[in-house]
Amino acid sequence: MKLLNPLFTLPFLCIAAACSRNPSVLQDPAGPHAEITGKLFRYFFAVNGVIFLLVLGFLFFALWRRRERQLVAPLQPDAQGEKRLLTGVVIAVSLTIIVLTSFVILSYAVDKNLIGLDKNPALEIEITGHQWWWEVRYLSKTPSDVFTTANEIHVPLNTKIRLILKSSDVIHSVWFPNLAGKRDIIPGHDQDLFIRVDKEGTWQGRCGEFCGMQHAFMGLTLFAEPKPAFEAWEKAQRLPAEEPQSAEEKHGKEVFTTGACAMCHVIRGTDSTGYSSNAPDLTHLKSRATIGAGAAANTKGDLGGWILDPHGIKPGVHMPTISQEPQDFQALLSYLETLK
Repeated sequence: MKLLNPLFTLPFLCIAAACSRNPSVLQDPAGPHAEITGKLFRYFFAVNGVIFLLVLGFLFFALWRRRERQLVAPLQPDAQGEKRLLTGVVIAVSLTIIVLTSFVILSYAVDKNLIGLDKNPALEIEITGHQWWWEVRYLSKTPSDVFTTANEIHVPLNTKIRLILKSSDVIHSVWFPNLAGKRDIIPGHDQDLFIRVDKEGTWQGRCGEFCGMQHAFMGLTLFAEPKPAFEAWEKAQRLPAEEPQSAEEKHGKEVFTTGACAMCHVIRGTDSTGYSSNAPDLTHLKSRATIGAGAAANTKGDLGGWILDPHGIKPGVHMPTISQEPQDFQALLSYLETLK
């Protein structure tokens, strides 16, 4: 099979490498932090692009000129040649100084603008990275208003938010490309990340620092919604789990609270209440879009598969495989489906 010309295949491969199904990109900012950073990125990209093209142009010109004229470099350049060389060096150094100075000044201005945005947050959310999921805790001055969820963040539009970042095990990193820059989290050293979302929608975040086997499946989804919708969601999240209605659902609750599930998970409003950092809070499990930090959709079938064989969906996950009698398993699954 005849190979394609590299001059045609290389640009195609570069374009293909840039393709992604992830809608979270720097060039689609959803808040002022990403917008300011995006402008700096575009300036850097434009200047570096021009310099790259100029260097290539001079390189090809030099190759063409030497081949056409078969020039032989003299041992000592003449006076006119030295003058041209000196002029070229002075111009190149001057342009380099101008470009680097502009980079420093603009970077300082961007940092100053970003610091100005990081004041007087209206909402504080504590995010703790675990291998391999996110614990999301909504803080409040009223202790009874504090609640915990997992792997998803809901925020009101046009509201300044402080994310308090923690790690329980290894180095993680929170990154929402559409919202703000990446922020590393070192165990024992809390970090702050301020965001404001001005566009309604769903924005995908990731752990931006390799943290182990399932680093790729450590998603963090942010839902930005109007304030009334956020307040309704927040009010529902503060409530305890609803009581099961059918006999099967009641049996499923008993299976949960008396079995191995309650050793790690919490469901507020049951005997398995309180707080646990070993595994996600399941009080409102079915209000989330995914399970396993984005490893699978939150459907009844995927949830059943997750309970029976979590390592088949997310190899290496710390959730153990727990054997269930068929009747107990179906009852447990029915009960979990009520946690909305």
